[in-house]
Amino acid sequence: MTDTIFLERMQFYGYHGHNPEERTLGQRFDVDVALETSTIAAGLSDELTDTVNYSAVFKSCRLIVEGEPKKLIESVAESIARKLLANEPRASAVSVTIRKPHAPLKGGIFGAAGVSIRREREGDRS
Repeated sequence: MTDTIFLERMQFYGYHGHNPEERTLGQRFDVDVALETSTIAAGLSDELTDTVNYSAVFKSCRLIVEGEPKKLIESVAESIARKLLANEPRASAVSVTIRKPHAPLKGGIFGAAGVSIRREREGDRS
């Protein structure tokens, strides 16, 4: 059985992007993460130590998005996925979605540009 713990619509300001103005001016990034895990132990014990700590997940995402600039949001998403799998041993897989609501596309009118990835812990094939 797999349950999902998620944080949606986290907003951070970062300097990622291929275009020079993105790396100079920065922009908002919206981030969603979902960690596949079992919540049975936490549901029975009602103890934080038996589940994924939302605060720790948020802080990991924040450090990456607000940290070292990258050219591609694919790289940002990969960094988040790897960090969460490393820090959250209960998670068998993680999904990460990053949106750039104000991506600089000349003449483009759209809600957001972005990427979604899913990564499994090595050896898991859920």
